[in-house]
Amino acid sequence: MAKMEPKSTNVAPQSDKVAGPWYEAWRSFKKSKVAVVGAGIVLFFIIVALIGPFIAPQGINDQALANRLLKPSSQFWLGTDDFGRDILSRIIHGARISLWVGFFSVIGSVVVGSILGIVAGYYGKWIDTIISRIFDIMLAFPSILLAIAVVSVLGPSLQNALIAIAIINVPNFGRLIRSKVLSIKEEEYITSAKAIGMQDIRILFSHILPNSMAPVIVQGTLAIATAIIEAAALGFLGLGAQAPTPEWGKMLADARVNFINAPWTMFFPGLAIMLTVLGFNLMGDGMRDALDPRMKS
Repeated sequence: MAKMEPKSTNVAPQSDKVAGPWYEAWRSFKKSKVAVVGAGIVLFFIIVALIGPFIAPQGINDQALANRLLKPSSQFWLGTDDFGRDILSRIIHGARISLWVGFFSVIGSVVVGSILGIVAGYYGKWIDTIISRIFDIMLAFPSILLAIAVVSVLGPSLQNALIAIAIINVPNFGRLIRSKVLSIKEEEYITSAKAIGMQDIRILFSHILPNSMAPVIVQGTLAIATAIIEAAALGFLGLGAQAPTPEWGKMLADARVNFINAPWTMFFPGLAIMLTVLGFNLMGDGMRDALDPRMKS
C-alpha cells in the first residue's frame, strides 16, 4: 500500500507578512542613496553637537592675539579668527546652537500650526475664515523680513531669533494640516465616530491628527534646514546670537572684514551651514518620496 505523502502547506513565512505603512516607508527610504547620504550628514552634525565640548581642541573664547588670522595648519586645522580663536572649536560648538534653533523653532511651529490648522479645518465657518486670513497676512510678508520685524520688537538675541523663526513658520504648517483635515474629516470612520457620540477632542487627537502626520514630518524636516539658514541670516545681521556666541551666521558676519586676506574665516562657517542644510534637504526629499504614495511605482 502506497505511503501517503504529507500535505504541503502554503503558509507564508513570518517575514513575508504584510508590513505596516511606516515600515514600508522606512524600506523605501533606505533604497534612496541620496536620502541615506543626507541622513548621514545630519547624523554626523548631531553627534558633533552632542559631543562637541569633549572633542573641541580649544576653548571657544580662548583668545591669543599672537595666533591672530593663522592659516589652517596641524595646530589649528581650520585656522584662527581675528582674535586668535580656533575656528574648528567654534564651528563644533556652533553646530549645537544651529541645530538647537532649527529643531526647537520647528517644534514650536508644528505645535502651534497644527492646533490652529486642526481647529480651522475641523470646525470651519467663521473660525476657519479668521485663522485662514491670519495665515494669509503672515504669508504676504517675506519670511526673513517678518523675522527681522519680530526680533526688532523683542530685541536681538538667540532666544528671540528662535521665537521669530517659529512664528514665521506657523502658517506653513497650519495650512498643511488644515488641508489634510478637510479631506480626512469626510472619511467614513470619522462619520462613524461622530455617530456613536465620540467627543470632538478625541476624534481630533485619536483619528485626524495621527493620519495627518506624514506630510508634517516631511515639511518639518525641510523646515529645519530653512530655520538654520534664517538663524544664520539673523545672526549675520546682528539680530540673532550676540558676541562672543559661536553661532555660524555671527561667525560669518565677524569674518567678512577679513575675507580678502583670511578667506578661511568665512569659508569654513559657510561650509558648515551649507552641509547641514544640504543634509536636511536630501533627507527631507527622501522622506517625501517614502511617505507619499503617489511617488511610489
